[in-house]
Amino acid sequence: MELDVSIDNDSLSIPIRNPFRADLDAVLEEIKGFLSQKGVDAKDLDIGGLLPKMIKGIAGCESGCPANAKSLVSKGFQNFELAYIEGGILSAKTVAGNGKELSLKMFPDF
Repeated sequence: MELDVSIDNDSLSIPIRNPFRADLDAVLEEIKGFLSQKGVDAKDLDIGGLLPKMIKGIAGCESGCPANAKSLVSKGFQNFELAYIEGGILSAKTVAGNGKELSLKMFPDF
């Protein structure tokens, strides 16, 4: 599984090797470092709450794929605009500090 984090035209790819035991603290540190380099204030964004839901939406197919991803999109999450993209991709967009668009895309490994 791969997470792509984008601010405007810059992006960072983060592999998530084991989605069932993901090191979310390490992933969050990478994201925060990237956002800090780009001058983005993300303190009001619950990225730490969103990531496990996105991972489960793709990897946790207890209800049948892509049921969980579509369920997350229909429920929504705070101020993120969620979308399911054909091929099992889950996208979350929002406007971060300084008015920059933050995009998170989770890509499955199948």
